[in-house]
Amino acid sequence: MADGTERGDDTAHGDSSEYVNIWMRPERPARGPRPAYSRAQITEAAVRIADAEGLEAASMRRIAAEIGTGAMSLYRYVPGRDDLLELMIDHVLGELDLPDRPSGDWRADLTLLAERTRAMRLRHPWMSGMRRARSSFGPNQLRMLEFGMGALDVGVPIDDIMVLMGLVTGYVDNAVQDELAWESERRRSGLSKEHWMGRSAAYVHQLINSGRHPMLTRVVKDARQPHMDREAGFRYGLDRVLDCVQAALPSVPELPEVPDVPEPGGGA
Repeated sequence: MADGTERGDDTAHGDSSEYVNIWMRPERPARGPRPAYSRAQITEAAVRIADAEGLEAASMRRIAAEIGTGAMSLYRYVPGRDDLLELMIDHVLGELDLPDRPSGDWRADLTLLAERTRAMRLRHPWMSGMRRARSSFGPNQLRMLEFGMGALDVGVPIDDIMVLMGLVTGYVDNAVQDELAWESERRRSGLSKEHWMGRSAAYVHQLINSGRHPMLTRVVKDARQPHMDREAGFRYGLDRVLDCVQAALPSVPELPEVPDVPEPGGGA
């Protein structure tokens, strides 16, 4: 905008009459000259900036400078900041290499989805701060939704599928945030997780010796997870979450055992 601010959501004041979902807007007008840029170019530039400098740096002015145009001209392609964020989110979700449809093995499918989502979020740390309650259902988000929820479509109500899918995605989000937080602390302090644990050992042993913290004592003496590498720790937690999902799904009946039948003419 002229004063340096950016356009937000048309529905900020509850007026939905003017709002048009970004995915319903044609990328180029039916008439007029060919556009100089595309939404994809603008989105890719925004993602590059956010990856390198953080989400706040990906302003229309900064993106315009990146692709060599004026900030106001970008609003012909992307009407506002919320639309830009939706395009950015859907763009990085497009990196998820998922099959066209679930395999029939829900546990394997959700493991694949969780591991690839984690990898994508670690490549784009700004995504960890994007907890948007409202979705515009971009094409890549829909592809992810259909694959993940479709994997759980095994005879349970759709509300249960939504809750169970939320358990998995919530675990992935929280695990990635923890990984990024440890990495941020490492850069800030210069201490690895192992060095931090060593430096804290004297105080932790003081707490243990007090006898007032039995659960902390068990964590320090018995827990394996804090000593796992990042991939093993993630997979351990994911397996526990999937065990909880399994408990909510219908059990698969076991096939009855077929008794051995002696072959005709066989001896006693």
